[in-house]
Amino acid sequence: MKKVKTMVALTVVIILCATMLMACGQPAQQETNTEPTQTIEASAGASESAAQSTGTADGNAEDVSLYFILKTFSNPFHVAIADAIKAEAEAQGVTVFVDAMNSEDEATPQLDKLMTAVNSDYDGVGVGPISATNLVEGIAAASEKGIPVVDLDEPIDEAGLEASGGYLAAFITTDNKDVGKKGAQYIIDQIGADGGKVAIIEGKAGSAAGEDRKAGATEAFESAEGIELVDSQPADWDRNRALDVATNILSQNPDLKGFYCCNDTMALGVQEAVENSGLEGKCIVVGTDGLDEAYDSIRAGKMAATVAQDPAMIGKTAFEKLLQSVRDGNAGTKGQAPEPTYIDSILYTKDNLK
Repeated sequence: MKKVKTMVALTVVIILCATMLMACGQPAQQETNTEPTQTIEASAGASESAAQSTGTADGNAEDVSLYFILKTFSNPFHVAIADAIKAEAEAQGVTVFVDAMNSEDEATPQLDKLMTAVNSDYDGVGVGPISATNLVEGIAAASEKGIPVVDLDEPIDEAGLEASGGYLAAFITTDNKDVGKKGAQYIIDQIGADGGKVAIIEGKAGSAAGEDRKAGATEAFESAEGIELVDSQPADWDRNRALDVATNILSQNPDLKGFYCCNDTMALGVQEAVENSGLEGKCIVVGTDGLDEAYDSIRAGKMAATVAQDPAMIGKTAFEKLLQSVRDGNAGTKGQAPEPTYIDSILYTKDNLK
């Protein structure tokens, strides 16, 4: 722990300096659905954004140090998870370091960060893996040292993890197949008895969450009478790529009546393609995640809906599960995957958005 304490102390100094410099020249941060805690951007040349929080609840800090490595702080969804983790750490009096990558293309660097954390004597580790397989080696290394690992949002390849000797203390997520079904069913209901053509904009290949959303939406569309699923293409969670993919789909299917998108970032690009094609009001767009910009689009009568996960509750629950595992000395059971803890999702439309 001494090595970690030294690193944390240096991190605090860097964070305070960075905060003073940034306060001089940056505009006020946009308000979000959860009250944000400080997120410190990495210095030039670094590959991540990171934030450290030392809890002081009632003035009694617990001698526990936790580490979380998330996907990326370029997505507000993961920022909201990080903010919730830090807020709960403050309330519980626990030191936590929350780290992430610049993009979801950095699967190997994310593993490198996890391995560094495992070798730095943290008491517990939380992971939001970029893919189902990229952090298996790091989780196995933590299990070998008896360090509890909690997985959040993205499922781990269970067979690969078991083969490597690794295991989890808990898994906190949303039922992503149900998320896809909710989004697709809303489109089906809006199209009505006349039916029509629909399409799916997928996430990145290898993302279990994205694949589950696609599977749920596909099942709903294919089981609905009068609905024709004409295309399903990946846009890799990228807004501009989604714009291009949707533009191509619309050029081939100008009578398309709806898109289900596996996240809101892509949905915003798809909505732009719909508007550029002169189909606003004729082709509806439903996203996933509940980003502020998506909410604004829905309020403005552009996007039709989003199926919102609850990133704040995912972060809070992941922190609580990890802290309890550390306190109990319970890192999980080898060869036995924990039962998922599901956090519910909500379909938001113009009618139920404040």
